[in-house]
Amino acid sequence: MCYHLKTRYGGTEAVIDDNCGISKFYSIAGTLSDDMKVKFLNQIDDADTLDWDFKYKKFLLTLHYNIFNGVSILPQPGNSVSAANRVVVELARLLEKKAY
Repeated sequence: MCYHLKTRYGGTEAVIDDNCGISKFYSIAGTLSDDMKVKFLNQIDDADTLDWDFKYKKFLLTLHYNIFNGVSILPQPGNSVSAANRVVVELARLLEKKAY
């Protein structure tokens, strides 16, 4: 599996799956929590969108799900852009090794 990276407004978004169900979101959240010891800081659950904020290597990131756009990981504003982009790419590569 190869994730798609999108760069918009200087931030890199790792699109994990642009056509999936919510079960994939929960599976990835479980991997982040169990394997990478990530703790989710804030969870916003709306009818068609989930945004779960977490810290990874001192960078604030968001695990995002939308019924129309799938699952992605993106940096939050306020991070050093180039360093946060590298962390998003690193995290995408680690998740890419997992089978979903």
